[in-house]
Amino acid sequence: MNIGELLDRQAISLRASAANKRKALAVIAEIAARNFHLDAGVVLEALAEREAADSTGVGHGVAVPHARLEGLERMRGVFVRLEQPVDFESIDDQPVDLLFALFAPKHAGAEHLRALASVSRLLRQSNLRQQLRQAHTADVVHALLVQEATARPSAA
Repeated sequence: MNIGELLDRQAISLRASAANKRKALAVIAEIAARNFHLDAGVVLEALAEREAADSTGVGHGVAVPHARLEGLERMRGVFVRLEQPVDFESIDDQPVDLLFALFAPKHAGAEHLRALASVSRLLRQSNLRQQLRQAHTADVVHALLVQEATARPSAA
Protein backbone atom coordinates (compact mmCIF):
# COMPACT_ATOMS: atom_id res chain seq x y z
CA MET A 1 0.00 0.00 0.00
CA ASN A 2 1.33 3.42 -0.94
CA ILE A 3 0.27 5.98 1.69
CA GLY A 4 1.39 8.79 -0.60
CA GLU A 5 -1.23 7.77 -3.17
CA LEU A 6 -3.86 7.03 -0.54
CA LEU A 7 -3.60 10.22 1.52
CA ASP A 8 -3.58 13.70 -0.04
CA ARG A 9 -2.20 16.58 2.03
CA GLN A 10 -5.56 18.36 1.61
CA ALA A 11 -7.22 15.41 3.38
CA ILE A 12 -5.25 16.01 6.60
CA SER A 13 -6.67 18.10 9.44
CA LEU A 14 -4.58 18.76 12.53
CA ARG A 15 -6.80 20.96 14.67
CA ALA A 16 -10.21 19.38 14.44
CA SER A 17 -12.69 19.80 17.20
CA ALA A 18 -15.37 17.24 18.05
CA ALA A 19 -17.40 16.74 21.21
CA ASN A 20 -18.02 13.03 20.62
CA LYS A 21 -17.50 10.08 18.28
CA ARG A 22 -20.36 11.02 15.93
CA LYS A 23 -19.01 14.57 15.53
CA ALA A 24 -15.50 13.21 14.88
CA LEU A 25 -16.95 11.02 12.14
CA ALA A 26 -18.79 14.08 10.77
CA VAL A 27 -15.46 15.97 10.57
CA ILE A 28 -14.00 13.08 8.58
CA ALA A 29 -17.10 12.96 6.35
CA GLU A 30 -16.80 16.68 5.55
CA ILE A 31 -13.13 16.35 4.63
CA ALA A 32 -13.84 13.27 2.49
CA ALA A 33 -16.79 14.98 0.77
CA ARG A 34 -14.73 18.07 -0.05
CA ASN A 35 -11.68 16.16 -1.29
CA PHE A 36 -13.29 13.21 -3.06
CA HIS A 37 -16.41 14.97 -4.45
CA LEU A 38 -18.85 12.94 -2.37
CA ASP A 39 -21.94 13.75 -0.33
CA ALA A 40 -20.96 14.33 3.34
CA GLY A 41 -24.24 12.84 4.58
CA VAL A 42 -23.69 9.64 2.63
CA VAL A 43 -20.12 9.37 3.90
CA LEU A 44 -21.17 10.00 7.51
CA GLU A 45 -23.93 7.41 7.28
CA ALA A 46 -21.51 4.80 5.89
CA LEU A 47 -19.00 5.52 8.67
CA ALA A 48 -21.69 5.46 11.37
CA GLU A 49 -23.11 2.20 10.02
CA ARG A 50 -19.67 0.59 10.23
CA GLU A 51 -19.13 1.93 13.77
CA ALA A 52 -22.50 0.55 14.87
CA ALA A 53 -21.27 -2.94 13.96
CA ASP A 54 -18.08 -2.58 16.04
CA SER A 55 -15.84 0.28 17.12
CA THR A 56 -12.83 1.03 14.94
CA GLY A 57 -10.88 2.34 17.95
CA VAL A 58 -7.73 0.20 17.80
CA GLY A 59 -6.12 1.46 21.01
CA HIS A 60 -3.48 3.98 22.09
CA GLY A 61 -5.70 6.92 21.12
CA VAL A 62 -6.07 5.73 17.52
CA ALA A 63 -9.12 4.87 15.42
CA VAL A 64 -9.27 3.63 11.84
CA PRO A 65 -12.84 4.28 10.70
CA HIS A 66 -13.61 2.94 7.25
CA ALA A 67 -16.35 2.53 4.70
CA ARG A 68 -17.03 1.39 1.16
CA LEU A 69 -18.55 4.13 -0.97
CA GLU A 70 -20.18 4.52 -4.35
CA GLY A 71 -18.40 7.13 -6.47
CA LEU A 72 -14.83 6.23 -5.50
CA GLU A 73 -12.54 4.75 -8.10
CA ARG A 74 -9.68 3.90 -5.74
CA MET A 75 -8.77 3.69 -2.06
CA ARG A 76 -8.60 7.07 -0.34
CA GLY A 77 -7.67 8.25 3.14
CA VAL A 78 -8.36 11.09 5.57
CA PHE A 79 -6.20 11.85 8.61
CA VAL A 80 -7.61 13.87 11.50
CA ARG A 81 -5.97 14.89 14.77
CA LEU A 82 -8.48 16.07 17.35
CA GLU A 83 -7.65 18.91 19.71
CA GLN A 84 -9.30 16.98 22.55
CA PRO A 85 -9.62 13.17 22.54
CA VAL A 86 -13.12 11.70 22.45
CA ASP A 87 -14.56 8.41 23.67
CA PHE A 88 -14.54 5.99 20.75
CA GLU A 89 -15.38 2.76 22.58
CA SER A 90 -11.83 1.63 21.78
CA ILE A 91 -10.54 -1.81 22.64
CA ASP A 92 -8.38 -0.31 25.43
CA ASP A 93 -11.09 2.15 26.59
CA GLN A 94 -8.74 5.08 25.88
CA PRO A 95 -10.15 8.18 24.17
CA VAL A 96 -9.11 8.79 20.57
CA ASP A 97 -7.30 11.81 19.10
CA LEU A 98 -5.69 10.29 15.97
CA LEU A 99 -8.04 9.08 13.24
CA PHE A 100 -6.98 7.63 9.92
CA ALA A 101 -10.12 6.98 7.90
CA LEU A 102 -10.05 4.70 4.88
CA PHE A 103 -12.53 4.74 2.04
CA ALA A 104 -12.78 2.04 -0.58
CA PRO A 105 -14.82 1.76 -3.76
CA LYS A 106 -18.12 0.00 -3.11
CA HIS A 107 -16.98 -3.25 -4.72
CA ALA A 108 -13.36 -3.25 -3.55
CA GLY A 109 -11.86 -6.61 -2.77
CA ALA A 110 -8.97 -7.59 -0.56
CA GLU A 111 -7.17 -4.29 -1.23
CA HIS A 112 -9.46 -2.65 1.34
CA LEU A 113 -8.53 -5.20 4.02
CA ARG A 114 -4.82 -4.96 3.23
CA ALA A 115 -4.95 -1.18 3.57
CA LEU A 116 -6.74 -1.44 6.92
CA ALA A 117 -4.15 -3.88 8.21
CA SER A 118 -1.27 -1.71 6.98
CA VAL A 119 -2.59 1.49 8.53
CA SER A 120 -3.33 -0.30 11.82
CA ARG A 121 0.21 -1.74 11.91
CA LEU A 122 1.69 1.64 11.11
CA LEU A 123 -0.19 3.42 13.88
CA ARG A 124 0.78 0.82 16.49
CA GLN A 125 4.23 2.42 16.59
CA SER A 126 4.39 4.60 19.70
CA ASN A 127 7.17 6.78 18.29
CA LEU A 128 5.14 7.53 15.15
CA ARG A 129 2.01 8.32 17.20
CA GLN A 130 4.04 10.75 19.31
CA GLN A 131 5.44 12.46 16.20
CA LEU A 132 1.97 12.71 14.65
CA ARG A 133 0.66 14.35 17.84
CA GLN A 134 3.46 16.92 17.75
CA ALA A 135 3.45 17.68 14.01
CA HIS A 136 2.52 21.27 13.11
CA THR A 137 1.65 20.92 9.43
CA ALA A 138 -0.12 18.55 7.07
CA ASP A 139 3.11 18.28 5.08
CA VAL A 140 4.94 16.94 8.15
CA VAL A 141 2.16 14.42 8.91
CA HIS A 142 2.12 13.28 5.30
CA ALA A 143 5.92 12.91 5.24
CA LEU A 144 5.93 10.96 8.54
CA LEU A 145 3.29 8.52 7.34
CA VAL A 146 4.83 8.02 3.90
CA GLN A 147 8.35 7.66 5.31
CA GLU A 148 7.30 5.17 7.98
CA ALA A 149 5.19 3.10 5.55
CA THR A 150 8.08 3.00 3.08
CA ALA A 151 10.54 1.99 5.81
CA ARG A 152 8.34 -0.98 6.81
CA PRO A 153 8.19 -3.45 3.93
CA SER A 154 5.82 -5.68 5.93
CA ALA A 155 3.30 -2.82 5.91
CA ALA A 156 3.26 -2.67 2.12
